Amino acid sequence: MTDLLVLHTLRCLGFTDLDRVADTAGLTPSDAESRLIDLAIGGLVTRTPGAFGGWGLTEAGKIADARLVAEELEAAGSRGAVTTAYEEFMILNPELLDLCTAWHMRPVHGVAEANDHTDPAYDARVLARFVDLDRRAADVCSALSAALPRFGRYRGRLTAALDLAKAGKLEHLADTTTSYHTVWFQLHEDLLVTLGIPR
Repeated sequence: MTDLLVLHTLRCLGFTDLDRVADTAGLTPSDAESRLIDLAIGGLVTRTPGAFGGWGLTEAGKIADARLVAEELEAAGSRGAVTTAYEEFMILNPELLDLCTAWHMRPVHGVAEANDHTDPAYDARVLARFVDLDRRAADVCSALSAALPRFGRYRGRLTAALDLAKAGKLEHLADTTTSYHTVWFQLHEDLLVTLGIPR
């Protein structure tokens, strides 16, 4: 199960470093590295050394991940539940994208300009809309984690990002590798891969 978790985490993240794999999978860096090394020996992942290096899936890794998640879905008998949750997620997805645009751009005298975050009232309104979206997304996350437990980490990661933003660390809405938007994007990718839907 750990191999699937690490392999699938890398599939949803894309090329990335060890710490992000460990954090996303909920493993210690040493445990994640051990699994990655085993997967590399099996030809499923590869590591690029250097300051800008990291881990990525091979083509064989992508094929293996698709097979493993399909088997997991079949064994759990939860395709219908995941499909329903995906459809509900897709209702919310355009709103999330609009909120990210609103976070990065704001109207100034009727013209959209880069949001320099010097208008706290505007930022507070966008943050409030994120909070409202998150309240509705919680039901989708609950349905997903009930269908397949590995989806459970997304709820905690989304909550953590939003809590940091509400505490004044506003970059955690859409501007960091652990931001609400980044976690949301990974959840979207996970749903597509799990259901075998091409992007």
